[in-house]
Amino acid sequence: MSALQQQSSVISLEKYEALPEDIRMEVFDGIPYNMASPSQIHQTILTELLVSIRGYLKQKNGSCQVFPAPFGVMLSSSPLTIVQPDIMIICDRNKLDGKRCSGAPDFIIEIVSPASASSDYIRKLFYYQNYGVREYWIVDPRRKIVTVNYFADNILNVQYSFDSIIKVNIYDDLYIDFAEISRLLNL
Repeated sequence: MSALQQQSSVISLEKYEALPEDIRMEVFDGIPYNMASPSQIHQTILTELLVSIRGYLKQKNGSCQVFPAPFGVMLSSSPLTIVQPDIMIICDRNKLDGKRCSGAPDFIIEIVSPASASSDYIRKLFYYQNYGVREYWIVDPRRKIVTVNYFADNILNVQYSFDSIIKVNIYDDLYIDFAEISRLLNL
């Protein structure tokens, strides 16, 4: 979401909800930002992570659900702040209203693309921490680094290489093997 993609005016929830479904947009403090289409590498990483997390949640029979983009999250209605994380885990089903998650998910993963880097590393880090996300991962395929922010214990910017097995901190026994994902991508 570059500054060039930024829209010129503040958007209301009504205008946001009236957008065509093929428009990918996030809103920060009322200012809309268009989102670029994801790449093949981005979608491959997303799929592998989603399958791993979904398999774990299904095995545990818990109340948490995992959702991929473009499922929206309304962090604030005033000023309007709506994001579309690449992957999110939501454990409080009362936050789900049929359209989106209203409130902070427990866990978010963003997969960095060239157009989203500053938003993922700076803007979203700020918003996710301040609106109550418990854990936020930034997966950077170009740099082959995963940055883990576990806000619940104030652990910030812990970096792992793509050959690591990384613990999802909101669970006692969920680990993601990035070496396996790297092999699939030939990275």
